[in-house]
Amino acid sequence: MFKANFTLKNRHLQTLYAPLFRKQATPQVELERFELDDGDFVDCYWHKQKPNDNRPIVILFHGLAGSFNSPYIQGVMRVLETKGFASVLMHFRGCSGKENRLPRSYHSGDTADAKAWIGYLHKNYPNSPLYAVGYSIGGNMLLKLLGEEGKETPLKSAVSVSAPMDLAITAKAINRGFSKLYQQHLLKPLKIEVLKKFKKFDMKSLLNIEQNSVKEIKTIEEFDELYTAPINGYTSAEDYYKKCSAKQFLKDITIPTLIIHALDDPFMTEEILPSQEDKVSKTIEFKLSKNGGHVGFVGGSCLKPNYWLEETIADYFSQKTL
Repeated sequence: MFKANFTLKNRHLQTLYAPLFRKQATPQVELERFELDDGDFVDCYWHKQKPNDNRPIVILFHGLAGSFNSPYIQGVMRVLETKGFASVLMHFRGCSGKENRLPRSYHSGDTADAKAWIGYLHKNYPNSPLYAVGYSIGGNMLLKLLGEEGKETPLKSAVSVSAPMDLAITAKAINRGFSKLYQQHLLKPLKIEVLKKFKKFDMKSLLNIEQNSVKEIKTIEEFDELYTAPINGYTSAEDYYKKCSAKQFLKDITIPTLIIHALDDPFMTEEILPSQEDKVSKTIEFKLSKNGGHVGFVGGSCLKPNYWLEETIADYFSQKTL
């Protein structure tokens, strides 16, 4: 179980340490552009290169406004290689630095693109066991996907990290106190991308709002109400949160799945975790720690940190390959 050093116990330091201070060489990658059935695409980054053997493959899903540049992605790629795994990051639509082709982008319950990519890998690498890791909203999406597919999933095992398993609770929690700063950090690129779409598409008709309404958005909940929900066919942010929160899908997961979560996560409260009344599959294991922040879990000290999270993920999958 993760235990933070006294110098790193603060939830915000845990959350911000790697993005602000972690120094690591950028891994080499091979880009594979995966074309989707609706005419859009996702950019997938293989660590170093596509495998030409039967090594197990770990599929990575980043968090909100994340990408290959996220320290946790580069870190886990490097560790997975040392354990004998190939790894590939599937960027969500528009997150690789290339604008996606359609008015919509991605959201925390959008499992269709991930299912298509996983299916493609299963077909093209039939002798390579497939595993998956999702971070933050990528973790919520992955848990939802596993619940939707049940026994039909090609995945052998999965890990979800710091997932907002109740989206409504998370949207309200991130709009309080110091967490508002995270909210503004996340909102900025999201708003920029939507404003770009106003130049390419008739977003006024699609969303029934003016461009200035996007500029004035102050919260994640407002963003989901004005953009995420209507562009993806939901009646409201509340409807979107209700249908896409992963907690309700935990009972239907059939493969070994590890859920890693810190109780001091500044993006959400403990209420996002399943209660005794919630049904949870017996194939799910929880690693809950008092400290760790949001996708943090930095061990060691400020001067000599170690990254417990990526080692734990790699070790978990190594056990499942035995």
